[in-house]
Amino acid sequence: ERAAFKKDHPFGFYAKYAPNEDGKGQNIFKWNCGIPGRSKGPWEGATYALTMEFTEDYPSKPPKCKFVQVNGKPLFHPNVYPSNTVCLSILNEDEDWKPAITIRQILLGIQDLLDNPNAASPAQEEPYRLFSTDKAEYLRRVKKQVAEVAMGGQQVPGV
Repeated sequence: ERAAFKKDHPFGFYAKYAPNEDGKGQNIFKWNCGIPGRSKGPWEGATYALTMEFTEDYPSKPPKCKFVQVNGKPLFHPNVYPSNTVCLSILNEDEDWKPAITIRQILLGIQDLLDNPNAASPAQEEPYRLFSTDKAEYLRRVKKQVAEVAMGGQQVPGV
């Protein structure tokens, strides 16, 4: 699947094997990925680093997708847990995961989630509350985080 993604991936996205912890070789079960903010959306202006971890049961089980912390804090989004794990139905084997879902589809789904949070599935209290009650403040905080990421606020080994 990595070869298929490499050959035909959406503009601005990346997905590559993470380096092994000893620095020698690559880990095919852990990928470093990047998701660009959509043009004209609130997350425009940066590419968001994410790790994707696979088990030996993949594709029967979905990969675990986690954003890289931004200056030591979780990504500010209603559907991202404080652990930075993405809350998205296609990543949940008890909900909408299907073995035919591709890495490309997962990354595009997460990009869509950035702009269109799912209020029915909150994962982080403060972003959810602001998104629901004070959209202007929510968007101000998102823009602040976009600037932090654009200035190098996410550090990913091997990228």
